[in-house]
Amino acid sequence: MDTNNINIEEIVKQVLAGMTGSSSSAPASGAAVSAGSVPKTAHVAVLTSLGHFDVKEYPIPEVGDDDILVKVEGCGVCGTDAHEFKKDPFSLIPVALGHEGTGEIVKMGKNVKTDTAGNPVKVGDKIVTCMIFKDEPDITMFDLNKKNVGGADVYGLLPDDDVHLNGWFSDYIFIRGGSFGSTFFNVSDLDLDSRILIEPSAVLVHAVERAKTVGILRFNSRVVVQGCGPIGLLCIAVLRTLGVENICAVDGEAMRLDFAKRMGANATVNFKDFKGIEALTEGVKEAQGGHLADFAFQCTGSPAGHSNIYKFIRNGGGLCELGFFVNGGDATINPHFDICSKEITTVGSWVYTLRDYVTTFDFLKRAKGIGLPISDLITHRFPLNQINEALETNLAMKGLKIAIVNE
Repeated sequence: MDTNNINIEEIVKQVLAGMTGSSSSAPASGAAVSAGSVPKTAHVAVLTSLGHFDVKEYPIPEVGDDDILVKVEGCGVCGTDAHEFKKDPFSLIPVALGHEGTGEIVKMGKNVKTDTAGNPVKVGDKIVTCMIFKDEPDITMFDLNKKNVGGADVYGLLPDDDVHLNGWFSDYIFIRGGSFGSTFFNVSDLDLDSRILIEPSAVLVHAVERAKTVGILRFNSRVVVQGCGPIGLLCIAVLRTLGVENICAVDGEAMRLDFAKRMGANATVNFKDFKGIEALTEGVKEAQGGHLADFAFQCTGSPAGHSNIYKFIRNGGGLCELGFFVNGGDATINPHFDICSKEITTVGSWVYTLRDYVTTFDFLKRAKGIGLPISDLITHRFPLNQINEALETNLAMKGLKIAIVNE
């Protein structure tokens, strides 16, 4: 046998292995590709009763041909998690929560080649899941579905079953393939903080895209953002990355208003400094140089907030209401004075589409590129074994964005 031919064959094998991310010896049919040793068990924070998580240990299931095992690096605490922690509105207890998570692929089935956008994936890549599930089999990066509702359950809100590794509040999560219809994306080019913020940021990318459809929101528009929690602050960041500069932030907490300025708001109004809606409206008007807003984003879950927002908008202006992800109660408005006589154009926004999710990756890169303090939005980081403290911190509004970050 020709020795040179043997060397060339080995070189070709090495090159192909580098392209596919696999070893030079292909795994046996049906075997999963993994990154070294994977533990036999995983720790999962399970909400076992109202206001209390127990960190439990479960065996890690066998990874099937279409499945992915992910080592969790971090997960943001969402308002939905807080609602479930406090009230269990979806009647899911016991449940493994956490849907704003991200981590590294440590094992995957032989049929897993690309993510939902058609990008290649391999062991070692960083991924996120999405709470919107694809409804067409041939979705690619430039042909993502436009629906903002999916046909399957969401990681972090799945009823407990024999898998158990169903939420990102854990050290490993099991991403199921096949008919389950999971959507996931390779985000290896984003840092951990950005990856933790993808899901809430997508909410605002979607909201701003919805707002643009009414034809009122422009570069030189005067914009009011009411509510400066993580959602409102990210709303300001999205507007700034699009070139909107006249942004007035309205909130009742000085810390949040200070951060709103760092995110790009050029004016702030603390509603606690005013008595009554007429005085508050004058305060908002004064902060904008004597003008009412061309457009407003209502980012609170407060019915009173919704009732007030119309007063801040000029005749012929626009409104995007995105604060009510869940039922927050009824709001009182006067249709004649608030909508009809002012000819206000309103648009509602809820969650996002897969297209918005992918756009969000570029938003986060752009936000950091222009110097917005995106990472500073995460004010508290807790280890998994302190998840109860993390949720209590969220409910007490002691910070901005709270996250569980694994060591």
